[in-house]
Amino acid sequence: MKKYILIILAIGCFIMAFKPSGKTPEPNAQDPYIQKADSVLALMTLEEKIGQLNLPAAGDFTTGQASSSNIAEKIKAGKVGGLFNIKTVQKIRDVQQVAVEESRLGIPLLFGMDVIHGYETIFPIPLGLSCTWDMDLIKKSAQLAAKEASADGINWTFSPMTDISREPRWGRVSEGSGEDPYLGAQIAKAMVKGYQGNDLSLNNTLMACVKHFALYGAPEAGRDYNTVDMSRQRMYNEYFPPYKAAVDAGVGTVMTAFNEVEGIPASANKWLMTDLLRDEWGFDGFVVTDYTAINEMTAHGIGDLKTVSAKALKAGVDMDMVGEGFLTTLKSSLEEGSITEAQINEACRRILVAKFKLGLFEDPYRYCDIERSETEIFNTENRQISREIAAQSFVLMKNEGRVLPLEKTGTIALIGPMADNAENMTGTWSVAGRFKESISLKQGIQNAVGNKVKIIEARGANVVADSLLESRVSVFGKPTYRDNRSEEELIKEAVEAAKGADVIVAAMGESAEMSGESSSRSTIELPANQRRLLKALAKTGKPIVMVLFTGRPLAINWEADNIPSILNVWFGGSEAGDAIADVLFGKVNPSGKLTMTFPQNTGQIPIYYNHKNTGRPLPEGQWFQKFRSNYLDVSNEPLFPFGYGLSYTEFEYGNLKLSTDQLNGDQTLTASISLSNTGKYDGKEVVQLYVRDLVGSMTRPVKELKGFQKIFLKAGETKEVSFELSQEDLKFYNHSLDFVFEPGEFEIMIGTNSSEVSTQKVNWED
Repeated sequence: MKKYILIILAIGCFIMAFKPSGKTPEPNAQDPYIQKADSVLALMTLEEKIGQLNLPAAGDFTTGQASSSNIAEKIKAGKVGGLFNIKTVQKIRDVQQVAVEESRLGIPLLFGMDVIHGYETIFPIPLGLSCTWDMDLIKKSAQLAAKEASADGINWTFSPMTDISREPRWGRVSEGSGEDPYLGAQIAKAMVKGYQGNDLSLNNTLMACVKHFALYGAPEAGRDYNTVDMSRQRMYNEYFPPYKAAVDAGVGTVMTAFNEVEGIPASANKWLMTDLLRDEWGFDGFVVTDYTAINEMTAHGIGDLKTVSAKALKAGVDMDMVGEGFLTTLKSSLEEGSITEAQINEACRRILVAKFKLGLFEDPYRYCDIERSETEIFNTENRQISREIAAQSFVLMKNEGRVLPLEKTGTIALIGPMADNAENMTGTWSVAGRFKESISLKQGIQNAVGNKVKIIEARGANVVADSLLESRVSVFGKPTYRDNRSEEELIKEAVEAAKGADVIVAAMGESAEMSGESSSRSTIELPANQRRLLKALAKTGKPIVMVLFTGRPLAINWEADNIPSILNVWFGGSEAGDAIADVLFGKVNPSGKLTMTFPQNTGQIPIYYNHKNTGRPLPEGQWFQKFRSNYLDVSNEPLFPFGYGLSYTEFEYGNLKLSTDQLNGDQTLTASISLSNTGKYDGKEVVQLYVRDLVGSMTRPVKELKGFQKIFLKAGETKEVSFELSQEDLKFYNHSLDFVFEPGEFEIMIGTNSSEVSTQKVNWED
């Protein structure tokens, strides 16, 4: 602790006097955090500066060996700036003590973790969260994740993932917020504010990290880590808005993407990391790579480890995750003149500034409160909130014959590979979750009905028929509990169970790790063996509710045609089973709306609502016309459109009204519509506003989301819902990348989803 005190004293001595040699002028050099960081930088050796740029994983740490491991020796030598994936207050305190009391300068460490959708209390996967269309709930989930993780010693999360994607084959759509840049931007802001609050030095907040910068959600062939190629106009208009929204919200850090951008891997792309992110957008935090992203640039073919490490530093990367390219090569590159000490100083300064903002120099153990860790993590209150949020994320996709909600009487046949699997309820990237303590669907139904309903169970099918394929999707400790009986035996048992029931609840779909990182699928239909089970169950004539577990849009064309009721529950988190039961039995009226389009089949991909027209568009209402843009074998229409979701009640939209049909300059347009709940249940409806710019200097999408409101109505109630639009809402990046409003005619649309809207035209002059 003595060395720690000495460095604080040194800060006071140097805060006004020191000007690091070779330092380029700082536009905000009077910032007190920069002054403090510079006073520390003045004391550091070159090796210690480079050490701050090193972020190893903490895989070899357990309590008691914090002083003896290989990483500990590097910490003592000042060669580590932070660690990630180390868990529990005691372990983190032990390691922080090594940094503060056994290194020369006592500089505290950052401690990061993939807190993606909750810490130990897990919320729905991010794609599911986005389907709530409720920014307050989404912000609340991030706040509680920050509260729990910070109570366990963590001060940095690698979230939110804001990658726009129209590619459901790509498994990481489960970690994002869907296909729309406007909605994605609103969610990015909510997540950053939820994690960071208004003061990063408070010990119940986390420094956020927006990722993956940039364009990671558009890989060719839907294959993870693959090449991305697009125009800058598309980047600015369709893919950049959520990243920029996170930057505007004050996100502390940015993570690089694995893919290339315009032929240069993101981690070496100066245009991306400096010209755009810092100079154009004004980002003042630090940039960290993704896991070994610098090393992987050698496979991209742009140089050996020394070369790519130097390129990354010069591009604007500040911290190297795991690969140690910076640690092992930057000194040599400096001696050779391929980088400058000013560039090393700048990267180190940004990391020190973050540590000052987190309050770590003031108190390196501020996140190591044993009492908080014992009371604020995975407690009853947090789990109840997780349950409430999960129920809001579910999307009712079909309810023919009003099979739902179920009555708490009679006999239910509970069938399917996801019916009794607590470990899979949390979905992908729930690294700190207590998987075995999650609530399974079976347990949730039992909790809801008690002894009022008889439940007959049968597995019916494995997740997939191929055992080798199944082994690939259970690598993170979330077993699929494979049943080694033949498919015929499993189906026969399920059919017998169904015959004795009043209704079938079929828990189908993906297991948790069938989506997520490195979980791309070449076809996104329901696994064939599960479909065969459903066909057998359908032949019994019993009403079926398919509870669909998935981390991506699935091509469930047959199921949509033949199964009367489909409830998409994504992966709902720690309390998934209870939340699903809340909806199945009508305690909660479903209100989720899709944030990604569901295709009819894999061949329609990419399919998304805000597409451009071709010069030969298919006439509205037609299925096929020769020499038009269409398929021979399937219509152009999605199976379920963006913004789609049903309710147990009925909502009726009135006529769309505009305040005027002629506007000039900075006037504001008000668009309004009456919404009535004409059904028997109280419920929530997401009213969606879209616009179309009919004529532009470059082609414009057929519609773009520009607003939404989630409205609660009691049965029989009517409300007027209004939106205001200004020229700012109608701007876009033109061919020269100027952000412009172009006068002319626009269509204004309001409706229940992107396909069902009322439309009026307005002429807006400059």
